[in-house]
Amino acid sequence: MPRLWEADPESEFNRRIGRSPIELGVTKAGPQCPDIWELDNGDFAVIGRDLTRAYRGRLPSEVSIGDDESLVVIPRIMLTEAKREIPDA
Repeated sequence: MPRLWEADPESEFNRRIGRSPIELGVTKAGPQCPDIWELDNGDFAVIGRDLTRAYRGRLPSEVSIGDDESLVVIPRIMLTEAKREIPDA
């Protein structure tokens, strides 16, 4: 059965959503920076810590993680700061 939505691996990074992780004080310069980006097709890319294994056994009954999906956690301040830049629709 085909999915209703599929991630497009050809999409490019368009713009950062919210302030940078360094500006928010959640990281120092380096490869371990959580981030949120809008892609050129309108989808969003979230960079965070992969905690799929830690959460898989205790997901709410209505939540599932596909074999090709990961549960990613980012600091609260990253999303609250990005909120004003995320469109309502």
